[in-house]
Amino acid sequence: MTEFTLFDTRWILISAALALTMQIGFCMLEAGLVRQKNNINVAFKNLMDFIVAGLAYWAVGFGIMYGVGESNGIYGTTMFLKNHAEGAIAFFLFQLVFCSAAATIVGGALAERTRLSGYLIISALVAAVFYPLIGHWTWGGTLGEGTPGWLAQRGFIDFAGASVVHGTGGWMALAAVMIVGPRIGRFNNDTAIQKGSNYPVATVGVLVLWFGWFGFNGGSTFAFNDVVPIVVVNTTLAAASGGFALLSLAWVKEKKPDIALTLNGTIAGLVGVTAGAHIYETTDAILVGVVSAFACGLATRSLERMEIDDVIGAWPAHAIAGAAGTLMVAIVGDMSAFENGVTRAEQFVIQATGVVTVAVWAFGGGYAVLFLVNKLLPLRVSEEDELVGLNIAEHDALSDVIEISGEMQIGRSLSSETVDENESDDSETTTQPPSIEEEMSNRHESVFDRVRREIEARQEQKSQPQEQ
Repeated sequence: MTEFTLFDTRWILISAALALTMQIGFCMLEAGLVRQKNNINVAFKNLMDFIVAGLAYWAVGFGIMYGVGESNGIYGTTMFLKNHAEGAIAFFLFQLVFCSAAATIVGGALAERTRLSGYLIISALVAAVFYPLIGHWTWGGTLGEGTPGWLAQRGFIDFAGASVVHGTGGWMALAAVMIVGPRIGRFNNDTAIQKGSNYPVATVGVLVLWFGWFGFNGGSTFAFNDVVPIVVVNTTLAAASGGFALLSLAWVKEKKPDIALTLNGTIAGLVGVTAGAHIYETTDAILVGVVSAFACGLATRSLERMEIDDVIGAWPAHAIAGAAGTLMVAIVGDMSAFENGVTRAEQFVIQATGVVTVAVWAFGGGYAVLFLVNKLLPLRVSEEDELVGLNIAEHDALSDVIEISGEMQIGRSLSSETVDENESDDSETTTQPPSIEEEMSNRHESVFDRVRREIEARQEQKSQPQEQ
């Protein structure tokens, strides 16, 4: 087994901690892009992704991915129920964080209409089967155990998982949303769904993802060497160029900046450069970021035309951007990194083979498995639960607006009782014009009263079909 120096082990552990912050970033991004009635559910889902995926990867996934490989290079056969005596513990932790990233990508696409139990099943499947197999095909043999994966034997390059991690998550997300279907009213022109409830939180989420990516890509050297600064700089430039590319596109087409599109453009740049961050010049990284972002933008519009409801744009920003970035390795990557002295055209065929393999396995295999799971245990919540929101339906957790409305209702009741008790005293007092504070209080109460009436009207409207 490959031995890591103490210094390199420290770097892997630091990188694992940095990469773990990406889970926080995904949590904030998704919570900011969904409606308030579902934000608690989405945040909790991100925690559960990491919990379930981590256990499944420890028990089964790591062994399939990095265990001693069979001669066919398809799967590993050792290191199940990973223990300390087997060594490479820091490496295991680093890879566990990668696995959780793939799992949470799927959950974000399914937000606002999927049962928590459905999330957990999908996370377990990603961590135990889908991600580890693709990982073995590409990175099997990294620890010096057995035969390398069959894609690795062919010279496929995916430095930190543009296709292995993000492609797997993105393609499985597409399969899942096609099975579960769009949110109620998503493509109804009369009931347009709000695109985001808290863009400041979503924006901070992308910044946290950017920070975490320094560990995600930088740690994939598995050693603290001269390549690390190159990787981190290229990661930053690709993210910046990706975000700027889609900001510019939106400004030209829509005459105003599109926040959600710019956020996903930044993520697309990060995803795209992940395939070859170690073998790019700075100009190459910028070009990769732009190409990956434009691919993401085109894919986003395709989803709209096909009426496929991917809440956070997981397929465009991860699967498609990852595919574009993986192919760009052959176009602009340093040829000295290509195995057996192949040409760019030959490397492009190898890269395309890897991209297609990931898509067929994660989407095709994912669709077949999730279709059966959905038949046995429906992944989607009831229409009533979806309309009221998963914060309440799944967790009995009140949203801010509903809670404030309830408090105002109590306040009005108490105020009414006080007025009744002092009615006789008030009749003897000369009426004074309201103060500025009282006037502002009255206006706020009027607003909350309107919110309360709106909630009651919607609840009454939902209850009518049931009464009939």
